[in-house]
Amino acid sequence: MLTEGSKAPAFTLPDQEGKPRSLAEFAGKRLVIFFYPKANTGG
Repeated sequence: MLTEGSKAPAFTLPDQEGKPRSLAEFAGKRLVIFFYPKANTGG
């Protein structure tokens, strides 16, 4: 489990246009990542 201040594990996910983006693309840059529950689900 991640805790506040820990490094994120390497991952690749599609962006808003469907293009695969990896965390490594943003190495050395400031990045804000926001995760939210799938629409119409509890959480």
